[in-house]
Amino acid sequence: NIQQLREKRRERRANELVQHHNDDTILKLENAAIERSKSVDSAVLGKYSIWRRENENDNSDSNIRLMRDQVIMARVYSGLAKLKNKTELLQELQARIKDSQRVLGESTTDSDLPRSAHDKLRDMGQVLAKAKMQLYDCKLVTGKLRAMLQTADEQVRSLKKQSTFLAQLAAKTIPNAIHCLSMRLTIDYYLLSPEKRKFPRSENLENPNLYHYALFSDNVLAASVVVNSAIRNAKDPSKHVFHLVTDKLNFGAMNMWFLLNPPGKATIHVENVDEFKWLNSSYCPVLRQLESAAMKEFYFKADHPTSGSSNLKYRNPKYLSMLNHLRFYLPEVYPKLNKILFLDDDIIVQKDLTPLWEVNLNGKVNGAVETCGESFHRFDKYLNFSNPHIARNFNPNACGWAYGMNMFDLKEWKKRDITGIYHKWQNMNENRTLWKLGTLPPGLITFYGLTHPLNKAWHVLGLGYNPSIAKKDIENAAVVHYNGNMKPWLELAMSKYRPYWTKYIQFDHPYLRRCNLHE
Repeated sequence: NIQQLREKRRERRANELVQHHNDDTILKLENAAIERSKSVDSAVLGKYSIWRRENENDNSDSNIRLMRDQVIMARVYSGLAKLKNKTELLQELQARIKDSQRVLGESTTDSDLPRSAHDKLRDMGQVLAKAKMQLYDCKLVTGKLRAMLQTADEQVRSLKKQSTFLAQLAAKTIPNAIHCLSMRLTIDYYLLSPEKRKFPRSENLENPNLYHYALFSDNVLAASVVVNSAIRNAKDPSKHVFHLVTDKLNFGAMNMWFLLNPPGKATIHVENVDEFKWLNSSYCPVLRQLESAAMKEFYFKADHPTSGSSNLKYRNPKYLSMLNHLRFYLPEVYPKLNKILFLDDDIIVQKDLTPLWEVNLNGKVNGAVETCGESFHRFDKYLNFSNPHIARNFNPNACGWAYGMNMFDLKEWKKRDITGIYHKWQNMNENRTLWKLGTLPPGLITFYGLTHPLNKAWHVLGLGYNPSIAKKDIENAAVVHYNGNMKPWLELAMSKYRPYWTKYIQFDHPYLRRCNLHE
């Protein structure tokens, strides 16, 4: 078939490259990589690659491949430079290798690369040109390595794309056991008489002197873990108030779970987002946009001309849920409160969180843990800086921060009209030209200059994608966050991180047993 013919053609080409390693062949191989590096046009640096027309270039990952190719060549030259005592050149090569690896990070497509990638490509190309002049006798080794790489790289990229696609698909599914739990709880809730559906201590719901949490979720089991872990680690649970909001499908189940499993002396309240009548398309830009024909086509048209895992990621159903966008309306949901701690449902609490209410936000609205490293998670990863509105108003190197555990000062929020700022930018992004979907990019914009950085030990991230988080960092964290595809309630979850989550679940609970939920 066609696939087999392509594989044979690739194999034949690789063999030819290995066998015919005369001077002309080697020179062509080296010069091609160096010239491609030199030819990177600095005028296009503002064009963040995720914003290109998605069918514009069939060879859409060429920069990723070139950068990896350069790193391999640079390693070969480094070894030879060490043998020949070219200390200065060796140091320069090693520095460029580190720069390229930092830029590559976990990127799998050109659209994941930061804007600085073009500069790093050009810089590495210049160093490789210098290395070629000084270490010219390495051409045979380089040619063989490049030929081997061509075959191996094609196979690895193909497998990686398949793996990413399947992981994205699996991450969007709800396990049957959790679906079963929700259905059983819902049935039993609506069999209760109205007077038995009420939670105690409702007088605490608007008391600003207590510790209030906002949790928006459609996952009963995940929400139960968040509440259970927070209460179990609280010094005085009676002062903690949990405000849960879910959708109409899960409203009965969420209520029933906490009626059956009351959170000790803490206060809990469950609301249905669909009953917030003020949250309608005439007031809320994102609701209006989600109802538009263009957005429905983007989500639901099967033959939409896009491909690749990144596009699948942006079509996650969570982006269609108002639960995901409700975080921009906190003062309207809780008008009597002064401060509230916002929690995602894929976190667990490991320490008493009350000291967060004492943190001085210095007049800022949002207290959050920053996520930027040397070049990772800065604004240019999330926003389209080729758009003049973005370029004029924001610094591409500004540090990103995480949703998942955020302390919001609601008095300051109202004073600065944060929701109005969000509406303004959301209206401007009707055609998704400022950012792709999601809530972090508009969050970065809305709270720009209004975010106070919290100590990193408050919130450790990455348990849903990063297998190399230090055990000490996890165990010292107040909150750990399973952000990423490998949620702890999925079979995809990393086994070494799952016990931190499962220890807050009582697996011998009759409802869990009936639905075959186990560790």
